[in-house]
Amino acid sequence: MDYVLAALVGCFVALGVYLLLSRSLIRMLLGLVILGNGVNLLIFTAGRLTLQVAPIVPPGLDQPEGPIANPLPQALILTAIVIGFAMFSFLLVLAFRTYQSLDADNTDTMRLAEPVDAPQPPLSY
Repeated sequence: MDYVLAALVGCFVALGVYLLLSRSLIRMLLGLVILGNGVNLLIFTAGRLTLQVAPIVPPGLDQPEGPIANPLPQALILTAIVIGFAMFSFLLVLAFRTYQSLDADNTDTMRLAEPVDAPQPPLSY
């Protein structure tokens, strides 16, 4: 099962990087979300997938009776999900306002600070 999840993490990261290299703002935003999900799955897989009980101590005992699941990766992933959703929301509003003001989704047409007649940088080597 770990090999399947490792392959899935690799697919998520590869797809996220591919979409981040796009020139469209929406694709870049989706790439960031998919990359974040890949990292969350990586943290979850690194915390070892086991069929153990939740880390709850029964009343009257000082420690759990048997083996318990590790709560640290779950807490890290929950925090990363909240931060990722906040980042996605902020960037979605930023992309929407950019589209409204510039009427463009392509990053090549968003060059307002550059002069119109300036020489273009080399596009290939």
